[in-house]
Amino acid sequence: MQMSRSAIIGFGRYLPKYRVKTSAIAEHHGQDPESIASGLGISEKTVPGLGEDSCTMAFEAARQAIAVAEIQSSQIGAVFVGSESHPYAVKPTSSMLSAALDLHPFCHCADLEFACKAGTAAMQIVDSMVRSEQVNFGMAIGTDTAQGRPGDALEYTAAAGAAAVIVGPDRAPNAFCRIEHTISFTTDTPDFWRPAGERYPRHAGRFTGEPSYFRHVQEVTMGILAIAKRKPTEIDHVIFHMPNAKFPRAAARKLGFSAEQMNLGFIVPAVGNTYAACSPIGLTHVLERAMKDEIILLVSYGSGSGSDAFLMTMLRDGAELPLDDRKTEYLSYDQYLEHAHAI
Repeated sequence: MQMSRSAIIGFGRYLPKYRVKTSAIAEHHGQDPESIASGLGISEKTVPGLGEDSCTMAFEAARQAIAVAEIQSSQIGAVFVGSESHPYAVKPTSSMLSAALDLHPFCHCADLEFACKAGTAAMQIVDSMVRSEQVNFGMAIGTDTAQGRPGDALEYTAAAGAAAVIVGPDRAPNAFCRIEHTISFTTDTPDFWRPAGERYPRHAGRFTGEPSYFRHVQEVTMGILAIAKRKPTEIDHVIFHMPNAKFPRAAARKLGFSAEQMNLGFIVPAVGNTYAACSPIGLTHVLERAMKDEIILLVSYGSGSGSDAFLMTMLRDGAELPLDDRKTEYLSYDQYLEHAHAI
């Protein structure tokens, strides 16, 4: 049986208005702000508000995606939410969102976890459900209020945000971007973990680089290019998972991609690593500005470890999201701790 082809028909993102500069974190711990900023390539990161969690942020991104898709929320037949900071250990984020967004009760709902690639895993599921015609429209969300132990390297990068995409048939009149191929590459590489009951994750330091992030990103990228019979120079826009600014740039150079190809989706220097929302947020920036017929490569990475890759083609010119005009507010280190510990 010939399956239908799928496309992104709506997308949205949400970032808190609060920020903390990496220099403020470094100064608190008696470290050199300039060396920290240059080493990670991140100048500031998002911080959730006192009333914000991964569910409230997912709601804002999803509501925006529904508006962009120009469909009724009741038409969405599936919603999958990827996060490693769900508000409840036992109570699904997806069911709360289904009610808050007025989705039809006959809706497939589930929460996903796979570190920073849980959002793209959700995309793969709704893509398959649309292509098999099990649902007309499905929504995938990546959302996180990422945590880093005070004084740990992760504290400089762990951020907050959400992204949502709605997938439907590529024949839909409002289809933005057709999903041509998607694959995954997975191994048992324990570079980052958080035991049950512990507040902060642990990581294997330098081990998180070559055998984990770089290996998975490179393997899945080469795999999807081989399937599509494409060369790196034929891709217009590239989004890699961004745990910091150095890793994705280094991976791009090794794989033959230029800085220009990464430009639109490279949001980490001013946002930080939003974990499950990271590469999907980068994708939303590309979808706003990419032009018809341009080709997009999206590659996520989740510790533990695995990478998902998508190759997509723009069906029409992008459209900028109707973002609010909230003024950014910078927090002191003590204020930042208050916000982080409120989650």
